[in-house]
Amino acid sequence: MRLVAGVDCSTQATKVLVCEAETGAVVREGRAPHPDATQVDPAEWWKAWEIASDGLLDGVQAIAVGGQQHGMVLLDDSGEVVHPAVLWNDTSSADATTELIAELGGAEAWAEAIGSVPVPSFTVTKLRWIRDEAARADADAVRREAARRAAAVVLPHDWMTHRLAADRRGIEGITTDRGDASGTGWWSAATNSYRTDLVELAFGRQLALPRVAGPAEVVGETAFGAAIAAGTGDNAAAALGLDLQPGDVAVSLGTSGTAFARSANPTADPTGLVAGFADATGEYLPLVCTLNAARVMSATANMLGLDLAEFDEAAITSPGSDGLVLLPFLDGERTPDLPHSTGLIYGLTRATMQPATMARAAVEGLLCGLADAVDALRAQGLPVHRLLLLGGGARSRAVQALAPALLGAEVVLPEPAEYVALGAARQAAWALTGELPTWPVPVGKPEPAITLDATKLRANYEQVLTNTRPLLSHPYNR
Repeated sequence: MRLVAGVDCSTQATKVLVCEAETGAVVREGRAPHPDATQVDPAEWWKAWEIASDGLLDGVQAIAVGGQQHGMVLLDDSGEVVHPAVLWNDTSSADATTELIAELGGAEAWAEAIGSVPVPSFTVTKLRWIRDEAARADADAVRREAARRAAAVVLPHDWMTHRLAADRRGIEGITTDRGDASGTGWWSAATNSYRTDLVELAFGRQLALPRVAGPAEVVGETAFGAAIAAGTGDNAAAALGLDLQPGDVAVSLGTSGTAFARSANPTADPTGLVAGFADATGEYLPLVCTLNAARVMSATANMLGLDLAEFDEAAITSPGSDGLVLLPFLDGERTPDLPHSTGLIYGLTRATMQPATMARAAVEGLLCGLADAVDALRAQGLPVHRLLLLGGGARSRAVQALAPALLGAEVVLPEPAEYVALGAARQAAWALTGELPTWPVPVGKPEPAITLDATKLRANYEQVLTNTRPLLSHPYNR
């Protein structure tokens, strides 16, 4: 029996799965938390890896890392981290994003250059932000020194992959892959090449970038003798773990909400809704991401004084939201591009100010945002035959029951699993054996669908969003 390991270095934790290379059966697993922050010392990821992997790695012959996308890790010539990693969900670079889009000539110019229009999540915007912060007259000494010493910029999965290598030397030999590189803002999935001019546009000078390794390439060896695969970004790893097929759309409700699908062809959406990412197999992974997903439900439950089970029961048994609309932009928003926004509740009356109605409106608002995401994929010519609901929020009975009508397709539930780590393990097996293995993905039945007027609900949501957008964008919101 050959064993491989997959690592998910996510926003919240490091998770490790050890799997049989031929079947994907999980034989061991571990987990350790990360600090709850939007800027994190990468050393914390390594500590979490050591805890999560302790006692798991005997017999492992290959390993791969799936990492949170977009996070900016700045290194000096010796490979030392010079600033806390700025994560995807740090929206400090909102103003820098606006500047960069204008400086290249607008959204269409960015879509043509890299297949995506940057939002504050993208690494390129964070690079501009730290440049500007370091140049301020009252600049923090750490940021000024970081901008001066920076010699290379890499992503979380790149850093972890390099750190695993027994023979690492400074910044020499650092690698990435197509899937993760396509979220930086300076790599084109369509041309499979870097746009180094965009690094200079953002930072004012060039920085070393990791080599883009092939999907099944072995890029190093660990101290315990395992081959290191290229790794990838978390969404590309999840697509591998789910074995997405044409017509499948994965809809994930975790910290963020994502909708993504495999495509044989690159996409370039000038509206900025769909990011034209690459996948981890040599194809493409058009993706729409929202900042607010499962935590919309937990926050609303907390406001109502309910635990999550009580909240879910209230939402699924409510006869409807009775015109109550919740715009769920509790942490700002990436799609639509409203980084400084807050949430909004519209339609309060004595009749709608009830826990069940509020719970139902929260679930509907969350799903209306994801429905817009799925429609944006359709607009890029992608077929949507089946929706795979996953993530913590997918366990909600109300989400399962309302999703088919609001998202407009059949809904299935992949059995709960760590699909990012599983996809990374599958990539490790590919690197080990030379063939991408076929691993089964068990699928369960969702809650029976609730019949509702999805057209009316979505129209109400869009009207409230349109009418209140100037208010949502007002600077006093943050």
